[in-house]
Parts: sequence; structure tokens; C-alpha cells
Amino acid sequence: MSNSSSISEFLLLPLADTRQLQLLHFWILLGIYLAALLGNGLISTAVACDRRLHTPMYFFLLNLALLDLGCISTTLPKALTNALWDTRAISYTGCAAQLFFFSFFLSAEYSLLTIMSYDRYVAICKPLHYGTLMDSRACATMAAAAWGTVLLYSLLHTASTFSLPLCQGNVVNQFFCEIPQILKLTCSASYLREVVFLIFGSSLFFGCFVFIVVSYVQIFMAVLRMPSEQGRHKSFSTCLPHLAVVSLFLITGFFAYLKPPSISSPLLDLTVALLYSVVPPTLNPIIYSMRNREIKHALRNVLQYTLFQLQ
Repeated sequence: MSNSSSISEFLLLPLADTRQLQLLHFWILLGIYLAALLGNGLISTAVACDRRLHTPMYFFLLNLALLDLGCISTTLPKALTNALWDTRAISYTGCAAQLFFFSFFLSAEYSLLTIMSYDRYVAICKPLHYGTLMDSRACATMAAAAWGTVLLYSLLHTASTFSLPLCQGNVVNQFFCEIPQILKLTCSASYLREVVFLIFGSSLFFGCFVFIVVSYVQIFMAVLRMPSEQGRHKSFSTCLPHLAVVSLFLITGFFAYLKPPSISSPLLDLTVALLYSVVPPTLNPIIYSMRNREIKHALRNVLQYTLFQLQ
């Protein structure tokens, strides 16, 4: 038995049992990480540099790319370092910081996806009022509210989690520090105050989910009433990437946190954590740029300018 005052580091779950598999996973995850950095970096640069993309939809897309960069950079670098040097350790402070930033970026991304669904709702269902409801000030206010709210929530939740006495050792059954795994190390009778944060977080999550569903029900009803097939196609093309990103985020998150405890195992938990923490940040740039002519044109300009500067 130990308590939090005597713990100076935590031991994370290794990516594999053998050294050969660890190195294999290192190179695979390094490739994924670099792809995520490149994709989100290009999206951010394209939106920031191309004046034609200075619209509410692309402003939120820029925020999403920045959050994806932060989310994947919170977990993978430490896992890659541990795999390369065959170690499992993370400092107490590093674990707290990792838990805070991951909670912050993940919650902020979900809040931003909710705001983006509202943006699509206004654009399609209330097009005449779009310039008023989604002007630059309104967009900045909504983005700042999303970032600020989850910043405060993540800070308080992290502080509450690490203020609990730890009685179950320092082995975290995950490749990064996350709240459910840290709570498993606390004294069983001492985490009741965490229920308040869990109820609050669950209420916010469910409220955002209902808002997204209602928004898209209204969007699809409005699109199906459009007389022009070209108009329906254009509306669907602007909504489908966002809907695909939301679905990917929710499916991986639901499976990670709502799967039955009876099917839980270290290997399955590791796999699921990789899915919901690594896959969305990597695929989001691909999803948004796949059928978006404006993004493709802006990316082409960025790449041409970069190549010209290198010559």
C-alpha cells in the first residue's frame, strides 16, 4: 500500500511485451504522428494564409486542427520515447500535466464540433441571417467560450483527481495518463467527490450530443425540401465532412468509455485508447480536404510557395 505523498512517478502500460514489437510499434506510431502533424499543420497554414478561407466554417476548422495537434502531441511523444528507450516511467508532475492537457484538448474538440454543427445549421436553415448570427465577433466569442469553459473544467477535474490519496500503487494500465486509470489507483472510499465532476461532465457531453443530433435533423429536413438537386448536393457536401468527423469522434469515444467492464483487458484498453486518441486527429485533415475544393486549392498554393522558397 502506498499514498500519493510517496509516489514520485507512475509506470505506464508498454506498447508491446517484446523489444522487437516495441520498436515496430514505435516506427508505426511515429509515422502516424508525423502524418497527423503534417496534415493538421497544412490545414492550419492553408486557412491562415488564404484570405478566401477567412470564413466562419474555416475559422472553426483552423481551431479544430490546432486542437488535434495538441491532443495527439499530449500522448504520443511520451509513448514513443518510452518505446524507444524501453522504459515505462512518467513523473508525477508529467502525469498530471498529460492528464490535464488531454482532457482539455479532447473536451475542447467536442465543444468545437458542437459549435460547428450550429454553424452548418445556420448556413443551411437560416442563410439570410448567417452574416448576422455568424459574424467574426460571434465566432470568436463562441470559440473563446468553448476553450475557456473546458480549460476551467479540465483544471478543476485534474486538481480534484490528483488530490485523492493513492492506495493502489503507481502502475497505470494505459500508455498515457487518463482519469479513469488514475481513479483506479485511488482509495475506494475517497473518490465520491469525483462524482460531481463526472455528473457535470456527462451532462455537458449529453447536452452537446443532443444539440448535434437536433441540428442535423433540422439540416437534413431543410436540405430535402430544397427544389434544386445542385443545392442539395452542395449542402450535403459541406455537412458530410463534419458529420464524418463527429461520428468518428463519438464512436471511438463511446467504445472507449462505455464498453462493458466484463470485456475489459489491458490489450483491449490499449487498442481502444489508440483508436480514440490517435485516429481522429490523424484522419480529420484527410476527411476535410478530401472533397473540399477550397482546401485543396489553398494547400496547393502553400505547397507551391514552399517548394519555390526551397529552390
